[in-house]
Amino acid sequence: EPVRRVLLLGEGNFSFAASLCGAAGIHVVATCYESEEEVSGRRRAAESIRRLRERGAEVVFSVDCTKLKDYFSPEQREFDCIYFNFPHCGRKTGVVKNRELLAHFFRSSAEVLTEEGEVHVALCNGQGGTPADQPRREWHNSWQIVAVAAGAGFILSNVHPFKADTIHGYKCTGYRSQDKSFCVEGALNHIFTRSMPLPYFKPMICKIELESREVSFQVPQVLVDKINRGFLELNSNHPVRTVKEKLTAELSQVFPLQNIDYCFSLLHQGHLSGVCHSNIFWIILSPEETPRTEEISNGLANAILFSEIDFCRDTDKNGWVNVQEGCHISKQYYLRPSLLPYAQAIIQRGSFLPGTLHVLSGPVFRKCLITPYSMPVFHEVVFVCAANMGTENSCIQMLMNNIKASIYSLHQTVSSVKLSINLQEATSFETTELNDFAAFESQLSKIQYFICMETATSDSCEKGTCVGIIRTAHYKLVSSEFVVVFASLNLDLLAMLICGISDWRMLWTSDTRFLCQFPRGELRLFKSFSLYPPSYVHDVSFWVPDGERFDEVAFHTIARWVSGETVISIQLIDSFQQPVSGRKSLCYRLTFQSCDKALSRQEVAEVQLLFRKEISQRLRVTLR
Repeated sequence: EPVRRVLLLGEGNFSFAASLCGAAGIHVVATCYESEEEVSGRRRAAESIRRLRERGAEVVFSVDCTKLKDYFSPEQREFDCIYFNFPHCGRKTGVVKNRELLAHFFRSSAEVLTEEGEVHVALCNGQGGTPADQPRREWHNSWQIVAVAAGAGFILSNVHPFKADTIHGYKCTGYRSQDKSFCVEGALNHIFTRSMPLPYFKPMICKIELESREVSFQVPQVLVDKINRGFLELNSNHPVRTVKEKLTAELSQVFPLQNIDYCFSLLHQGHLSGVCHSNIFWIILSPEETPRTEEISNGLANAILFSEIDFCRDTDKNGWVNVQEGCHISKQYYLRPSLLPYAQAIIQRGSFLPGTLHVLSGPVFRKCLITPYSMPVFHEVVFVCAANMGTENSCIQMLMNNIKASIYSLHQTVSSVKLSINLQEATSFETTELNDFAAFESQLSKIQYFICMETATSDSCEKGTCVGIIRTAHYKLVSSEFVVVFASLNLDLLAMLICGISDWRMLWTSDTRFLCQFPRGELRLFKSFSLYPPSYVHDVSFWVPDGERFDEVAFHTIARWVSGETVISIQLIDSFQQPVSGRKSLCYRLTFQSCDKALSRQEVAEVQLLFRKEISQRLRVTLR
C-alpha cells in the first residue's frame, strides 16, 4: 500500500509527532513555528526530535502555517493528512485574530493537501462554536471554525473528543511552548475534507421528439443539474431506485405485475384544469435547432404526447370517464408535473388488463416554496389496478396493506426507530395541513386517501408526512365497467424517511460520498459527510408593483436557481401598506446553508446581490 504522508504543524515539544511516528504506512513531517535554536534547548523537545529522526521522520523548523507551499517543493506538497493542534495567535488575542489565523491556515493547507486528504484541527472546549462543544459558546464569541474553513473550500466531516491521555507520551504545551499549557479537558478534534465546488451551470438546450417532430427547448435554470440524472436506470444504486425496485418486487408476490417501460415525454401540452399555473415549469419551444444540445436519454424514442387526456377529463353526468373523447388543448407546453396522464392513457389501450398491477415511474417537475421536504423535481411511481364495481375498497385495502408491509420491511433493515404509516381520508385534512406534494396532488383530481408516514425522530406534523395518495375513477372500456385505483408515491420522500436523510437536496448531490453509503443498492442509515454547515442570513425588502399580486412561488424559484439551491428558508418578516396610496412593501429573510458543499460568507454576499438584481428585473419590484 502507498505510504501516507502526514504533516504536523505548530508542534511545541514534538511529543504528538513522536507518538504518531513509527506507525506502519505513515511518513511523518513534523514542523514548528520556532527556530531550531529556540527549540533545541528544551529537554523534552530535543528527546522527541531525536526519536523522530531515528525513525525516519522529517523535522522542519520556522514553518509558518499560513505559507505552507513555500517550505515544500511541488513534488513534496501532496500530504494525505495535516494536523494542527490547538492553534493560537498567542497572549490575549481575541477571537477575531484567531479566526484570521485559521482562515489563512486553511487556504494554505488547500495548496499542499491531496484531493482526498484530511485536515485535523484540535481546539479547546467551546472555541469551535459547533453544537459538538459542550457548553456551546455564542456564535459571535467563538472561532466559527466551520465558516472559516468554508472560505477555503473545506467541510467538517467528523468531530470527536481529543483524548490527550490516550496518546502515548503526549504532553500539551502552551503558546510557543510556554510553561502554562492549554486546558485540553473537553477538547475536540475537528476533521475537515475538501468540498465539491459550488456549481455553475451553463444554460442547457434539450432536444426531444414531440408529435413526430424533433423540437428543442431550454431547460429551466433551476433544473439544469437534475434533468437527466438517471436515478431509476438499471445501473443505478441510488436509494430512490432501490426503494422503487424493492416495493415492486414485494407487490409482485401478490399481484400480477407489469412494468410500463415506455419512454414518456418530458413535455405535456394543453390546458391545466384546477392547477395553479405558478406551480408549473412552462416551456417555450426553440424556433430552430441550436448547435449545442443535450439529448435526454429515453426522451427521443417513442415519445408520447397526451394531448387529449391531460388533467381535464371528459365525464358524463354519472361521473364516468369517457376516454374516447378529449378536451380542447391549446398549444402550451410545460414539463410534466405528474405521471397521472400517462396512467390514464394506458387504460385506453387494449393491452390494459383488469386485475394486473401496472407500474409507471419517472421524474416529475413542480415549482414550490422552499422547505426541507419540498422539491422542484422528484421521482414518482404510480401503481394502477382495475377492480370490478363494488370491490374497489378491498382492492385499495389489499394494495395499501402490501405497500405498508414493504415499507416496514425496508425500514427495519435500516433502522430500529419506530415507524408508522397511516391511510388518512382526504376529507379529514385541512388545506393548511398538506405538504407541497399532497397540496399539488389535490389540484390534479379528487383524492380518496393520503398515505402518511412518520418516524419517531421526524419533526413532521401530527398526522405525518404525506408520501403518497390514492384516487379512484370509473371507466368505460369497450363493454366493461370497472373502477381503476391509482396509487401514487413520492419515492424521494420515502427514501429520505427510510434512510434518515433530512434534506432533499442531498439526494441530488454530485459528491460521491453520498452514493458510497449505499453500495450495490443497499439501503442504510445515512451519515452526513458535512456536519454543522454554517448558515447566513440576509434580508431583502421591496415595494410590490401597484395593482399586482405578488407571486411568492416565483420569488422562491428565483432564489433557488440564483443560489444553486443554497437557500434553505425564506420567511416573510414584515408587511406594510401605505394608508393613502395603498402601496405595499414586503420584507423577507433568506437563510443560506449548503448540505453538502462549503459555503462562505463572501459567496453568499455575492449571491444576495445577484438575487436582488434578478427579482427587480423579473418580478418588477422596487428594492428598498
